[in-house]
Amino acid sequence: MNLKGQNILVTGASKGIGKSIAIHLLKANAQVGIHFNKSRADANKIKAEYPLSETFQADIAQSDEVELLFKNTIKHFGNLDTIILNAGVFMPHPIEDPTENWLDIWRKTMAINLEAAGLLTKMGIEHFKDRGGGRFIYIGSRAAFRGETEEYLAYAASKGGLTSLARSVARSFGRYNIKSFVIAPGFTRTEMAEDAIRKYGEEKILNEMALKQFTTPEDIAPLVALMCSGQMDHATGSTIDVNAGSYIR
Repeated sequence: MNLKGQNILVTGASKGIGKSIAIHLLKANAQVGIHFNKSRADANKIKAEYPLSETFQADIAQSDEVELLFKNTIKHFGNLDTIILNAGVFMPHPIEDPTENWLDIWRKTMAINLEAAGLLTKMGIEHFKDRGGGRFIYIGSRAAFRGETEEYLAYAASKGGLTSLARSVARSFGRYNIKSFVIAPGFTRTEMAEDAIRKYGEEKILNEMALKQFTTPEDIAPLVALMCSGQMDHATGSTIDVNAGSYIR
């Protein structure tokens, strides 16, 4: 697949699913904006290996930095064809926690997983309308459909909101040639997931999966590239499950 000439922003692209997506797109000759917050060294490694990439730092829990991220990306590339909303956090906050602590995690999760995505969507729609079209790809979660365990209420709620946002964009802005997709992974073996693996054990997690093997970021990245290519445009508004058969709708 050749994505030469496409400019794509990937949030949370220095590690995990975002990194795999970014590298896959770069190998397909796209120009890719590598967003990161703290992992500058990881982002710079990608940039050093792939000259078509550029790195952009932003703490997307802060709305002013989200706006600056978008403006800096446009300034560098000139325009964007696709925005991939991947950045997210997966932080526990059990009901037994003090209310103040519980609410802090709720707010931080919403700020990163949903509010930042919403703001980038707003700015992206304005940009795409001026350009005659574009694509959004939202990395959601099976948690939006089956729910999540009791200590991850904020995560599940944020991914449910992200899914509804993506569907609303597809329905409301398709007349401007703006497309919107959701990829809903299940448990994916990334650095962010290692705490859960240690807590619950591999065997318990694998027992939920029909395929009996962890989904990896590399299982997700080719699907993103296909969406970027335009070959899935008439599936706009849809959600694609990538969860090793752990949740089937």
